[in-house]
Amino acid sequence: MRRLRRLLTTALIVHCTLCVVNSLKAQVEKAPVRKAGEGGGPYDQLIIRGVTLINSTGAPPIGPVDIVVEKNRIAQIRQVGYPGVPIDPKSRPQATVGTQELNCEGMYLMPGFIDMHGHIGGKDQGANAEYVFKLWLGHGITTIRDPSAGNGLDWVLEHRAKSDRNEIVAPRIKAYTVFGQGSKDPITTPEQARTWVRLNAQKGADGIKFFGAEPGVFRAALDENKKLGLRSACHHAQLEVARMNALATAKAGLTTMEHWYGLPESLFDDRTVQDYPATYNYNNEQDRFTEAGNLWQQAAKPGTDRWNKVMDELIALDFTLDPTFNIYEANRELMLARRAEWHDDYTLPSLWRFYGPSRISHGSYWHEWGTEQEVAWKKNYQLWMQFINEYKNRGGRVTTGSDSGFIYQLYGFAYIRELELLREAGFHPLEVIRAATIKGAEALGMADQIGSVEVGKLADFVIVKENPLANLKTLYGTGAIHLNEKNEVERVGGVTYTVKDGVVYDAKKLLADVRALVAEAKKKENFEITQPGVPMKPAKVGEGKN
Repeated sequence: MRRLRRLLTTALIVHCTLCVVNSLKAQVEKAPVRKAGEGGGPYDQLIIRGVTLINSTGAPPIGPVDIVVEKNRIAQIRQVGYPGVPIDPKSRPQATVGTQELNCEGMYLMPGFIDMHGHIGGKDQGANAEYVFKLWLGHGITTIRDPSAGNGLDWVLEHRAKSDRNEIVAPRIKAYTVFGQGSKDPITTPEQARTWVRLNAQKGADGIKFFGAEPGVFRAALDENKKLGLRSACHHAQLEVARMNALATAKAGLTTMEHWYGLPESLFDDRTVQDYPATYNYNNEQDRFTEAGNLWQQAAKPGTDRWNKVMDELIALDFTLDPTFNIYEANRELMLARRAEWHDDYTLPSLWRFYGPSRISHGSYWHEWGTEQEVAWKKNYQLWMQFINEYKNRGGRVTTGSDSGFIYQLYGFAYIRELELLREAGFHPLEVIRAATIKGAEALGMADQIGSVEVGKLADFVIVKENPLANLKTLYGTGAIHLNEKNEVERVGGVTYTVKDGVVYDAKKLLADVRALVAEAKKKENFEITQPGVPMKPAKVGEGKN
């Protein structure tokens, strides 16, 4: 039995390693050097004038305030008046020679958003770094955690350094290498695990992403990683979750879990494994995701002793939940996700093809997806959201991640959808902003640098014209529908400025760049988005073929 388990563990590690190896052979195109006109600064002094501050501290909005930034640090936050009353110039921080001023009176300012699950594109998706980075920054995302460094650790570290120096248009990057990446042979012993973890830290990784491992190996890796002061994340894959669920890995030292796999298994009280049908095959993603939609209903019910015990233990361990509600939303409303309006202008032809039904592409499991699967997933979400909301209410840390590039979820847009889904789960809008900012900073070990607007911290801001607390949809790059007093339909919202490390980006210009990239790709292929199963329109004589 022990030998069989060792073989299964080796198979899982080989599977994950092969995924990484394949990704290294298919790195996406590197981000180009930041051009003139792509963001201004950092300045010796930047003063942002007259904003209403929506901070991450739980404080209600306050304004107008002026914020003084020197280089890339917040130097001063000053209240300069009262709503509806003209601001007295004498109350404001005074500009000096060379000061850059940004008039944002009547606008709202938040800390920069943190995406805790941000894969930097993918060769299969055809999504290169410039495309992904500009979509993120165009939606106010100033920091991302790359969970698995799919383009290779050296590639990610190169972009991390360039972003830190503001040489490229990109969010701040935290690199979490997938466990075993770069290892010549599968890791099958605790000592091999410790050796790999030490080497990973020496190379400069910020943490480790796990999918699962033989318990002795897993515990050794987590222990060594913790000794080195690094953080960790885990997608508890079904191939290993029966041996180490979320509670077991948290006790072993895991700091963050992704998605929700591993939570229901921690809550089992009348079984030890998921109720798999006899015909189930993990490599058939229709099977995998259909049955995943039934998983929460197999767990202990809300309010039971088991439910409360697991939640209390995870909170006591200071464990972070990064739910990524958005990435599975197509499971409960496939047409909704597939028909999202931003696909027309922002989704590349290659990415659209990747999303379509496939037995090979990950997350493209629409072989026979119908009403029964969607109803099950809606029930799944109800229990999942209840656990996440209660976790937050009891003092647990919940962060915001997107996992974009799969299952019809697009970079940037999916992150804003995640904010809406946290709201659906029961979070107050201020709690949503907190999850998107300071909670992510805490989970990354960077709360002393980012995540809130406070003197001494890095100058990362999201500046918008519309009040996001009233309508989170105004954060989408496509804006929100508004009927004005003239009975005219208009679009309002979208991020106006994204400030990262003191560099001020015109968010709408970044999104315009993305639209141009997509339009060029469509023109090159004579491509027009059609829904799966609907034939493409034939090309005209003399035009290229799709």
